[in-house]
Amino acid sequence: MTDVLITAVELADLLKLEPCVVIDTRNPDAYAAGHLPGAVNVHEIFTFLATSTPEGMAELKTKFADAFGAAGVSGKETAVVYEQSMNSGFGQSCRGYYLLTMLGYPKVKVLHGGFDAWSAAGLPVTQDVPTPAAASFPIVPEAGEILIDAKTMLAAVGKPGIAILDVRDVDEWIGDSSSPYGKDFCPRKGRIPGAVWLEWYRMMKPTAEGPRFKSKDEILAECATVGISQTTPVYLYCFKGARASNTFLALKNAGVKDVRMYFGSWNEWSRDPSLPIEQGLPVATGVTTKAA
Repeated sequence: MTDVLITAVELADLLKLEPCVVIDTRNPDAYAAGHLPGAVNVHEIFTFLATSTPEGMAELKTKFADAFGAAGVSGKETAVVYEQSMNSGFGQSCRGYYLLTMLGYPKVKVLHGGFDAWSAAGLPVTQDVPTPAAASFPIVPEAGEILIDAKTMLAAVGKPGIAILDVRDVDEWIGDSSSPYGKDFCPRKGRIPGAVWLEWYRMMKPTAEGPRFKSKDEILAECATVGISQTTPVYLYCFKGARASNTFLALKNAGVKDVRMYFGSWNEWSRDPSLPIEQGLPVATGVTTKAA
């Protein structure tokens, strides 16, 4: 696949060459203080909590098709999504990429390094707020296969061959905390049974300019530590689908073919007492690979 990530300098060139809609996912205060010229603020890309009932899934699709349409995304433009930096917004720009991809949008880029990278390159920043021409956003229903619900995730528990990948922070993985919003935000702490764990930060590495995604081979090496190859079906989750979107982008860029996300994630799973969880320190289980 073509790389979804675009550098600040590449983006500055692209904006001169073809129609783009630039989407700022940061909070309204950060946006008001200064943003990329022409950028539209769609903070709900980060804040919206999804549920995986049929109504909830339909609402998710309608809500964001409307939001992207209102931002001027019609199908002709490249949609470019950014956040402050790759590790300050819990993967929120990647959540925008995931939502656009799940709706079937063909041309999506994520600004690698976010607003910080754009500023560091000395590129123009403005406080002017654009008035985008509203567009009719096209939904491609079959693209929604990368969105899975709690029922599909439950069916994958204990199924050999599917990797359930938890990318939350370590305190959530070991069941010390239920969410990034506070230890007891959700009623239960723990993880989905049989999940393997790669903290989302591991898809990136520090550079002098801030965190950047690792190379394809480095990402595949991280995946191999939990038995995931390019042909392993991967079902991702985190707390609400932001950090998992960061990992989704990394895995797709690295050529992992079948990656889907349980977007309701721990926020939904933990609130349904009928769904099984594992608690306490993890034991050595999960996807294993035989040595050659």
